Amino acid sequence: MTLSNRDLQYFFAGALHEPGDAISYYVTQRLQEFFPDKIVYHTDEGEFELEKFLKAKQCVGTMRATPMPQRNAVWSGVEIPTRLIVEDAWFEVDWEGSHYEVVMLYHTRENSYHAWIVADTEDVAEALFRRVCAWETEVHGEIVVYENGSWAKSEQMFQSIRSTTFENLVLPEGMKEALQNDFASFFGSQELYDKYGVPWKRGVLLVGPPGNGKTHTIKALVNWLEKPCLYVKSFKSSRFRTTQESIRSVFARARRTTPCILVLEDLDSLVDNDNRSFLLNELDGFANNRGILVVATTNHPEKLDPAITERPSRFDRKYLFAPPAPPERKAYLESWNSVLEAGMHITDEHLAAVTDATEGFSFAYLKELVLSSMIQWIATHKPGGMQVELLQQAATLREQMTQGVPASAEPGLSADIDIEDED
Repeated sequence: MTLSNRDLQYFFAGALHEPGDAISYYVTQRLQEFFPDKIVYHTDEGEFELEKFLKAKQCVGTMRATPMPQRNAVWSGVEIPTRLIVEDAWFEVDWEGSHYEVVMLYHTRENSYHAWIVADTEDVAEALFRRVCAWETEVHGEIVVYENGSWAKSEQMFQSIRSTTFENLVLPEGMKEALQNDFASFFGSQELYDKYGVPWKRGVLLVGPPGNGKTHTIKALVNWLEKPCLYVKSFKSSRFRTTQESIRSVFARARRTTPCILVLEDLDSLVDNDNRSFLLNELDGFANNRGILVVATTNHPEKLDPAITERPSRFDRKYLFAPPAPPERKAYLESWNSVLEAGMHITDEHLAAVTDATEGFSFAYLKELVLSSMIQWIATHKPGGMQVELLQQAATLREQMTQGVPASAEPGLSADIDIEDED
């Protein structure tokens, strides 16, 4: 059917003036008038990302020359190209030998997307819908981030953690091997789980004060395991009325992405009295979490309900990330000392003295110690070399610690920070 610009203008203007409850009916009715011999298939599924599907050359299509296709510009930083996300547009699509008309609308008042697929039959329409959603669920070189009620693939976040490995992670002797064996055994033992009728799912809780390696460990695991990673920033959402609906959306996506890693960082801030039982049910209820490895962290295990921390079927194993002992502090300082310029190197004797002076320091404080000492020494070149600066800065940081003032570089090599931040 040939549609004029005026037809399209009236169509979009009428649709976007409808209230949320009526928009689906209005658009479906109008499309059925335009195409009486075809079926109209409606969805408000957020994973129906047709434009991304087109850009990935998974199908052939063009945007109709509407009077004003609405696109929303998203700027993610100077080094990342600005993205223009379609909000209100009409596409003509050819896929698998079938022709489609697809209308995409963003409803501001209810903060939701709607799409209508016009096709010859319902089966043909559903085939495109299923394929686009399935393609969007697939993860290749991205981390899938949940925030404000929706998912977004972040290649930037994935690239930002690529340098984080087990090789540059300092943990107590045997702990790295235990972590690697635990997770590798889970993903490599599907047949064994099935053979003995054991549900193929696992939950692990990383516990300890901030700055001691929990987030670094997650980043290293994501790199090492090479499994799709879903990362939850918050269950709060303007799209959903309750956090329970967000939790349902998170686990539904994880079940479609298996095998995968589901990261719930700072679990104590994600869970409250209103959603605790709902989360427990999603972790260990009737739904099948086959192939999902849930990795959660907490700085405050005392804030979590015993039903979360003490029941193995929810979090089967807890790993304690305590402040580094002398061997770990020495290993960390040695790793920094090995990459410093020759004029900044400190001797083994002074390294031992700094190790003793940093009792109780987290890895985040150790990083701040090295960085602040470097900056001061470069600026002043005090007699005595870097070892003098290190000991002086250690005393200053210890005073901050006793007064409850955080280190200025708390986001350190092993600090518990947002997974999207760089170490």
